[in-house]
Amino acid sequence: MKVIIPVESKSLDELVCQSFGRTPFYVLIDTESKTEEFLDNAAAASQGGAGIKASQMIADKGATDVITYRLGQNAADVLIAANIKIYKAQDGTAKENIEKFNAGKLALLNEIHPGFHNHGGEQK
Repeated sequence: MKVIIPVESKSLDELVCQSFGRTPFYVLIDTESKTEEFLDNAAAASQGGAGIKASQMIADKGATDVITYRLGQNAADVLIAANIKIYKAQDGTAKENIEKFNAGKLALLNEIHPGFHNHGGEQK
């Protein structure tokens, strides 16, 4: 499986980023080969639609699963259309969340918010 987690810096010891579409980086973890690759999030600087653009990049990378705290509806729609499962992050590092994922201890993310359209990722 290829699992994506949003992070603030290029480290597995980094906390999971609170923002999905505007995170600076994603870590793509291949659970079979036990490798990781850090991806720059070019969508973070977008005027709008950052979550959609980020979701498309994640789908293009062949991800099978995403671990995040929250996600906008449009971004979720892209991931769901690509058959990518979305899991709710727990407090802790990317490494701790992937360990919980591998142990089957993360729940699916069921609470999708409408999105922060044209608000630069900030809730108003």
